[in-house]
Amino acid sequence: MEIATRSVALEREAEILRALAHPTRLAIMDELSLGEECVCHLSRVLARPQPYVSKQLAELRAAGLVVDRPEGARTFYRLFDRRVTEVLEAVRALSGRRATTSRRGVPGCPCPRCAEARCRSTARSTAGP
Repeated sequence: MEIATRSVALEREAEILRALAHPTRLAIMDELSLGEECVCHLSRVLARPQPYVSKQLAELRAAGLVVDRPEGARTFYRLFDRRVTEVLEAVRALSGRRATTSRRGVPGCPCPRCAEARCRSTARSTAGP
């Protein structure tokens, strides 16, 4: 590999690692590794104001790690490339933290997925044997 090409590749790798080197952005990537989410949901899960979460998402988008999809008044985000989950898994293994493996509806979250999860949970709890 030519030195100039290698230098460009290393700079890109450093850009990706810089984008991931923030606790909130790592938490966002953790959530998105489970699937697409809207900003309001991420804000509730992370207990952070929506503008702050949006700023962190903009950093991840600028680094090419997430993409967005508008749907009505909401914007949904997802991982651009699922291979980033391998990086997240490696970092979790090094830190000893366990992965989040399931989704639940977040109390007070107005997003459609949380509302649906609350409905399913209510239906299960009111269903008889």
